Amino acid sequence: MKRSYGTVALIMLFWFVISFITNIMGPLIPDIIANFKLSHIGLAAFIPTSFFLAYAVMSIPAGILTERLNQKTVLAIGFSLPFIGSLLFALHPTFNALMISSFIIGLGMAMLQTVINPLTRSAGGEDNFAFFSVLGQLFFGAASFVSPFLYTYLVRSLSSPGEPTNWFVRQLAHITPSDLPWVSLYWIFFVCLLFIIIIVLFFRFPSIKLLEDEKSGSVESYKTLLKNRYVYLFFLAILSYVATEQGIANWVSQFLKEYHGLNPQVLGAEVVGLFWGLMSVGCLLGLFALKLFDSQQVLRFAAISSILLLLISLYGPLDVVIISFPALGFSISVMFSIIMSLGLNSVTMHHGSFAGILCSGIVGGAIGPLLIGSLANVTGLKFALLSLISRPLKSP
Repeated sequence: MKRSYGTVALIMLFWFVISFITNIMGPLIPDIIANFKLSHIGLAAFIPTSFFLAYAVMSIPAGILTERLNQKTVLAIGFSLPFIGSLLFALHPTFNALMISSFIIGLGMAMLQTVINPLTRSAGGEDNFAFFSVLGQLFFGAASFVSPFLYTYLVRSLSSPGEPTNWFVRQLAHITPSDLPWVSLYWIFFVCLLFIIIIVLFFRFPSIKLLEDEKSGSVESYKTLLKNRYVYLFFLAILSYVATEQGIANWVSQFLKEYHGLNPQVLGAEVVGLFWGLMSVGCLLGLFALKLFDSQQVLRFAAISSILLLLISLYGPLDVVIISFPALGFSISVMFSIIMSLGLNSVTMHHGSFAGILCSGIVGGAIGPLLIGSLANVTGLKFALLSLISRPLKSP
């Protein structure tokens, strides 16, 4: 198969932009609570909830669309939805608009992730698919690391007295409410997505033929799978993982503000950025660990170490907490891919349909932050974060 390195490079850019937009919510939670004057902090959780609820709605339909439409069309629609969502909130920065915007953005992201993997395999060749997939995760992690620092820079620049010295920031100042400097991020998203859409429309992509485990499958295949109890177990495992990942990422900045008095726009954002950055590093090192040890052993070790790090993060002193919270990103980094592979290996057929069911488990990103926020209103945020702890995963 002829490789298309230009397409691979473009896919890396796709992953960067997807992550840049997707994982910024954590640092924004304290601002959302303060600027929209939310009476209960749990209301802020409806923003990530609306985003990940869209994944549950769109994951399986997106797989069907990927089979019936060409990849250029799916990519164009996939990037157009977050383009519309970002513009909606940038023009009308209210809490309700942010919820609607997050849902629209989530719909687009769910579509994109169904087409990018087969496109990567087609462009880079099946023999290099694993390498380029890991490279994509590194770009994904890099964007998650960078976006909180950009948030800090924009908020500082737009909140400082006097006119910004940077030309681009000056333009943002004209269209961003002075009391909501973080809304400028959505104008950044708007510009980035416009650039990506133009590239997609004019770029010539290689044709792709979906493999069996990339196809959505028939209605009968889903009926067959839903009779298998392991399908439910692995679905719950994916749901629990994503709930944990997003629960930590979305609430750590608010936790550091409440219990340690850290500025969420500076140190809080930095901790969130390091969390995602170390997750990217963990994904890379996890590949070597899986070459040396059984995947179930690696998963157990990751689960146990994550529980210990979470307890340290919740009850340790500040100088330890600012290290242990980011370290959680490293410890949980291998869980998603291991659970997915163990799940797919537990069935002998209908892998594409099973992959769609497992991807629907990403709705855990809606449940985790919402559960924590709801509990925090009653018990406090520290105890609410304890809800993430469960016994180490044990594979069937």
